[in-house]
Amino acid sequence: MEEIQEKNLNSDTITKLDEIVETILGEDKATFTLRDRTSGEILYTYRGERLMRPASNMKILTGAAAIAELGLDYRFKTEIYIDGNVEDHTLNGDIYVKGYGDPTINEAALKRFSEVLRECGILHVSGKLIGDDTYFSGDTLPPGVDDEGETHYYGARISPITMSPNDDFDASTIIVEATAGNIGEKPSFHVIPHLSGLQISNEAKTVDKNAENTLEIRRINNTNQIVITGDIPEGETAKVWVSHENPTKNTLLFFKELCKDAGIRFEQEDSIESGITPSHARLIHAHESRSIAEIFSIFMKLSNNSIADIFLKTMGKQKHGTGDYEHGLKVVRAYLEKQQIDFATWQFADGSGLSHHNCLHSNGISELLYVLQKEPYFQNFYESLPVGGNINRLVGGTLKDRFLEPELQQRIFAKTGYIHEVNTLAGYVTGKSGKDYIFSIMLEGREEGIPFLDEGLKAIIEAV
Repeated sequence: MEEIQEKNLNSDTITKLDEIVETILGEDKATFTLRDRTSGEILYTYRGERLMRPASNMKILTGAAAIAELGLDYRFKTEIYIDGNVEDHTLNGDIYVKGYGDPTINEAALKRFSEVLRECGILHVSGKLIGDDTYFSGDTLPPGVDDEGETHYYGARISPITMSPNDDFDASTIIVEATAGNIGEKPSFHVIPHLSGLQISNEAKTVDKNAENTLEIRRINNTNQIVITGDIPEGETAKVWVSHENPTKNTLLFFKELCKDAGIRFEQEDSIESGITPSHARLIHAHESRSIAEIFSIFMKLSNNSIADIFLKTMGKQKHGTGDYEHGLKVVRAYLEKQQIDFATWQFADGSGLSHHNCLHSNGISELLYVLQKEPYFQNFYESLPVGGNINRLVGGTLKDRFLEPELQQRIFAKTGYIHEVNTLAGYVTGKSGKDYIFSIMLEGREEGIPFLDEGLKAIIEAV
């Protein structure tokens, strides 16, 4: 074996770790680093400087930088302005919604915005509903997202004006739920919270309960058309998160519907546009999100891509005045430099790890996990990590169905990662001896890598 370094482990343990790399992880597929959690010393590393795609292990970097640079108390804003006078319950002018990237905007928040308009005496609007989404710049589509990914929640577009269908905070998405009817009938469907300007074509049918479920719910790439196709057996349901085609417009279309429900009418049928809030417009409402401290665990445990890139663009805007990927990644680099992490060979493309152009190595990831322990925000970071084998999804997160064996409970606190042919896992682990370690494992080139990764970590726990 090549490129192996170790210290403070006995020869039997080193031999066992060698065997794990050779027979489970795969010599040509893996990079692996094990550190002493207390001292930070590397105890074992195999190809620890080899660059590999981190997948969602990139969120370790983005998340740590966001806590440090934005702060746990940071809250995202959304502001409502009016430009014009209100006479006889008519706003003779426009309404502006100025967004700052709040991923927690939901139906309740948008309904509150409509109530604020009524409280200002507005029941009729002569002008337009204008979205000011200039806080972020550059492409709304995350780097590396292909045509298919653009339609799914994990590849949702990043906009300063967005909304989430529930408290998972998958920004710029809606949930479409289909329910089987009688055999031969189309399934019924329900949308949470609202179609928001998207359109659904239901071409599916209900089949016998013993038949195969081939139902598919998807948005056609770069359109507002959602199609439901295939067969759904009697008694079954299906739920899919579908991304917005244009988050700013789709969010405002739902807001307009809520205004209508509140008795507020727009004179112009086609009343939604994008634009810049005039300096003379009057602020009538400022909404604040939950704090980063409150949403950070959801972000990490459920590996939320949209929050990662919202964090990244927000850091770029706050620190460099430009809310795009390039300036956000400048902040991440500066953070790593401050932590004295050697990232000279690393490559960055986004904040979520979705792009295949990100490249890190296991020595560096594990080093960052070590130095984070000295930071005042470490407990927030640590508690946000998925816990192996804990079936509560808000505790176990992306590890809730892995490491279920009783002897592994409360041993593994780690961030998962997956993109095509890439599986990663990094965090904190307690060995069979009771000693605590930091680890980083990255696998490439396996179509189904999770079983190898998990069996490898189980064997590592047994060995140390």
